[in-house]
Amino acid sequence: MEEQFVLRVPPSVAERIESLLNENGSSSDDKSLDLSFSEDGRNGSFVIGNDRFPASLLDLPCIAESYKTYDDSVLSKLQTLAKPDAVEYRHGLTPPMRDARRRRFRREPDLNPELVQRVERDLLNIMAGGTAENIDILGMSTVFLYALILDARALHVEVDGDENARSKSKKAAPPAPPPKPDVPAARANAVEPDGSDSDESDDSV
Repeated sequence: MEEQFVLRVPPSVAERIESLLNENGSSSDDKSLDLSFSEDGRNGSFVIGNDRFPASLLDLPCIAESYKTYDDSVLSKLQTLAKPDAVEYRHGLTPPMRDARRRRFRREPDLNPELVQRVERDLLNIMAGGTAENIDILGMSTVFLYALILDARALHVEVDGDENARSKSKKAAPPAPPPKPDVPAARANAVEPDGSDSDESDDSV
């Protein structure tokens, strides 16, 4: 089974590890590299060359994934690191995850064990067909009064809405424009009467 660890060492030791991994092992002064743990699986030692350093295994506060690449372009996921259910280490791997347990995780709610047991017993009694024994009468009356207030407010809003609608419907329509007077249309073919009578004029002469 493949196992992976995030190894954090001082900068001087990191340079020795990098030179050992990049160069030929026979030409390097540090020819051995080993990491071993004791029976508890938490404490151990890290050995490079002739130097031995104490090591301790810690669980990260969050899940981290490890990747590898051959061309600095395509990444292949190797494994998932960390055990978030048993967090021991306070910080993450990168600076944004510093103090992650306090800044990013939700606090556990403060619950009274006696209250939890009492509510659990009441729920079991109700599910069995009985009634709840531990009922706070004052609290229930407060909740009931609050529900009545909410109902009254909702009813008041509904009545106000109905009255507003009725008042809008009862408003008189705007007055109609005054009727135009009846003016007889001018006749286009009307002929003015001729004032001179030809017969009378002839008789008078």
